[in-house]
Amino acid sequence: MPEKISFYNTMSRKIDTIEPIDGQEFKMYCCGPTVYNYAHIGNLRTYVFEDLLAKTIRTAGYKLKHVMNITDVGHLTSDADTGDDKMLLAAEREKLAVLDLARKYENAFFQDEAALGINRPDIVARATEHIQDMIEFVKKLEEKGYAYIANGNVYFDTSKFPEYGKLSGQDRSELKHGARVEQDSSKRNPSDFVLWFTSSKFGNQILQWDSPWGRGYPGWHIECSTMAMKYLGERLDIHCGGIDHIPVHHENEIAQSEAFLGHKWVDTWMHAAFLQVKDGKMSKSSGEFLTVDALVKKGYKPEHYKYFCLTSHYKTAANFTFEALDSAKNTYESLISKIREFKRIAANDASENSEMVEKYIHDFNAHMFNDLHSPQALAVMWDAVKNPDMPAKSKLKFLEHVDTIFSMSLTKVINEVEETLQITDEVAKIIAERQDARANKNWAESDRLRDELAAMGILIKDMPGGEYQLSKIEK
Repeated sequence: MPEKISFYNTMSRKIDTIEPIDGQEFKMYCCGPTVYNYAHIGNLRTYVFEDLLAKTIRTAGYKLKHVMNITDVGHLTSDADTGDDKMLLAAEREKLAVLDLARKYENAFFQDEAALGINRPDIVARATEHIQDMIEFVKKLEEKGYAYIANGNVYFDTSKFPEYGKLSGQDRSELKHGARVEQDSSKRNPSDFVLWFTSSKFGNQILQWDSPWGRGYPGWHIECSTMAMKYLGERLDIHCGGIDHIPVHHENEIAQSEAFLGHKWVDTWMHAAFLQVKDGKMSKSSGEFLTVDALVKKGYKPEHYKYFCLTSHYKTAANFTFEALDSAKNTYESLISKIREFKRIAANDASENSEMVEKYIHDFNAHMFNDLHSPQALAVMWDAVKNPDMPAKSKLKFLEHVDTIFSMSLTKVINEVEETLQITDEVAKIIAERQDARANKNWAESDRLRDELAAMGILIKDMPGGEYQLSKIEK
């Protein structure tokens, strides 16, 4: 039997225990990237959260079908249907064909995800490959009286959907005074949104298709509803995204989808909080943002950022500083050092305690099954690592389980074959001299000889009773 799992539902505003609607398989849709630039680490925090969610659901014993879109057309520089197309601006900046630009940044996105141990969703749907599906969706909304044409564009009439604003808790009268300062005079209501643009707006749009309303391209919001229904059907168990999607994009998705279907569309809505930096949330609009590759060039591993992400709950804004990243780096590397130590011990001591392993797995899972409380799950992990009564082999077995959800390359380290250290006469001489220096409490000479070994690629670790361990320093 699957385990009980509970997550915070943005719609109900409480933690709900959930089961698959069809009793067999969770159907989860996640808003994917707009592929006009590299994903910054703030973007990637949301995908870390969604990957944790997917792996937790599967660990609990459920089947899951995970779908994510790729926005390669139609996303304007404002979520409220104003500004220019993000893809068009980037293509002009880089002097690339729009689809070539899209594939470039789509590939980069998945490389970043792989570096962070994020699994690719079961289905990845590109917007440009589902245009006819979107046209049919808009046609049905028009037939049902939810859409109107103005100045060549097709709009969704939010006044026909009384529940508009139910996800964010805003009503349409409040939205009139909200963030949408630039008003489109063609709209009947300020909260209305575009389903289909024709060439009457943004005539320099490169990607356009024939439609019943003229040659044009889809609005951003229609993409997700169309592709989610195509691959997951008329009822979704879970829909995810960042908190910035709540007041506009996800409200619009709900309105058009439930108008189209005539019934409730999504059971559980889940959203990740922002990654905060000194001047606010990290964004691309300033042109200054950090990527995974930028962190690597500064000497960090992707796993260091992954560990940083796990130290805060997904619903809490994470404050990014390099001091915090350094702390995550040091803690992670300490963990890796412990794993290598456990491997050496386990090679000579095969004793196990399966009851302790099961208890720690249970406690770890309990935190993840209760709204993905990764900081508490990390605390359970460290309790096991530091437990003097737990055999090394059992610790390694538990850490392999931790890695099935956290994906921090722990299993890779556990399974790697360590290179045999070549102890030359010179190395042996230095070690002997260092042992003499320590026996004589000549700590300065001991440190100098330790650094000399390090320069030769050898790490010496002092153990109780005057013993020591040697390992190869990772490049």
